Amino acid sequence: MEKNEIFRMRIEDMSENGEGIGRVDGYTLFVKDTVIGDEIEGKVVKAKGTYGYGRLLRVLVPSADRVEPRCPVAGPCGGCQLQSLSYEAQLAFKERKVKNHLARIGRFHEIPIEPILGMDGEPFRYRNKAQIPFGRGKDGRIVTGFYAGRTHSVIEQEDCLLGGRQNGEILRILKDFMEEFGIEPYDETAHRGLVRHALIREALSAREIMVCLVINGKKLPKTDVLLKRLRAACPEITSICLNVNQARTNVILGERIINLYGPGYITDRIGDVSYRISPLSFYQVNPAQTKKLYETALSFAGLTGEETVWDLYCGTGTISLFLAKQAKQVYGVEVVPAAVENAKANAGQNGITNAEFYVGKAEEVLPEKYASGKARADVIVVDPPRKGCDSSLLAVMVKMAPKRIVYVSCDSATLARDLKVLCENGYELKRVQPVDMFPQTGAVETVVMLSKREIDSQKVRVEFSLEDMDMSVFQKGVTCGEIKAYVLEKFGLKVSNLYISQVKRKCGLEVGENYNLAKSENAKTPTCSPEKERAIRAALEHFGLVEGLDNRIQSDS
Repeated sequence: MEKNEIFRMRIEDMSENGEGIGRVDGYTLFVKDTVIGDEIEGKVVKAKGTYGYGRLLRVLVPSADRVEPRCPVAGPCGGCQLQSLSYEAQLAFKERKVKNHLARIGRFHEIPIEPILGMDGEPFRYRNKAQIPFGRGKDGRIVTGFYAGRTHSVIEQEDCLLGGRQNGEILRILKDFMEEFGIEPYDETAHRGLVRHALIREALSAREIMVCLVINGKKLPKTDVLLKRLRAACPEITSICLNVNQARTNVILGERIINLYGPGYITDRIGDVSYRISPLSFYQVNPAQTKKLYETALSFAGLTGEETVWDLYCGTGTISLFLAKQAKQVYGVEVVPAAVENAKANAGQNGITNAEFYVGKAEEVLPEKYASGKARADVIVVDPPRKGCDSSLLAVMVKMAPKRIVYVSCDSATLARDLKVLCENGYELKRVQPVDMFPQTGAVETVVMLSKREIDSQKVRVEFSLEDMDMSVFQKGVTCGEIKAYVLEKFGLKVSNLYISQVKRKCGLEVGENYNLAKSENAKTPTCSPEKERAIRAALEHFGLVEGLDNRIQSDS
């Protein structure tokens, strides 16, 4: 197809970015503002070799699952990708997504997947955390809102329907305060201006609210005035602080906190466990679904009170403390020192004495403890970031040979990759439970239970080391097979290991010294085409290996 060509097609699937996917005579087209089942007329706005992008002209026959978005900026805003899709269809889409990743990337042919756990009530107003950028509109006014998809242009929106009802009033107070005292919003292009973001966190169980302003400086003028206005307008605010971030970076939060009012934290409760939450703490944003997520992880762990459990990437100890109630001993590992301090405080305020926490990278702490003979496990629980587990961590997990591994994942693609490694080295995939933590978006959490495989009724320990692994396909925690699958699924292109290694080198990523080099000095090495290079770069961005527009906002998972 060619640019500006008019086409008609049926939308068969949706990408994680919320674009509808269809085909015209085998040619793949991505079209925004469409949902699965729509029959549409569109116009090609960008044509590649085997795929292109179209603009919706009109919906000829709407999908039975199409609904009217409740948010007036649902289209341009990059926060919600699925708001035009009924909630039942969203759940089916996410369940299918998990299953497809496990089949295509993990090569699992029989998947013990259980029906996705969706929200019981309205799938809106569930977020207890908002990170909201400041900027200036075209008319010069200070605006707050959310970034448009794949950009850093702020779409003005003070009342996000996924966030708390009080957020709009707090943002209006902040904007009026800045206008009155001439306080400039941050301009990331020029690296000028003071106020970068507002971080608003809410402990729903206790109705406590934290307001944290992220500033490109060391102080904020007239803080006494701001404190008075915020407290008068919203009595639920129990903590107000500043976060200093003067780096020229896409990362939202800096490391330094200046407390202005209150204890510097809020306290929330999930089940019978209470948690202290500071500005830098990781804490799941949907408490109603978090309870289901943690109860599933606890059930999959199968604890009797006699087990030693390692909880890797433990954050503020949210899962650790759930486990400690039914385990003999729990050890948590987390790289953020402030989160570990929160975890220790959380254990203390809940009277839990059988939980111990270590600061450091899981892929460094656990191997060191195991090598020194100080680590054994009956159960390992792992809840890594989107990039999944480091290969060295998977290696030591297999060496420790726990009876069960419970894997909590925010990215089913990297989950599938890691499960493949574990199941090739002595484990069996027993249960898969998707959980919808983020309604209206394409994200889905998954809890998986792996059991140590038995042969002839005898549990066999499978020795496994880094030397046993083909590290050339596990660079930086992402396999070439996974990149190929992503590129084929999203762009309809087939790429080779050679092309992937060429693009990795351009991006400054490590590639084996002799990996995919020509065998003969005179041999001509094929060069990756610009089209395929862009697709591979998109995959590297998706998995967090290189920084792109999709990685500029800190993830909640």
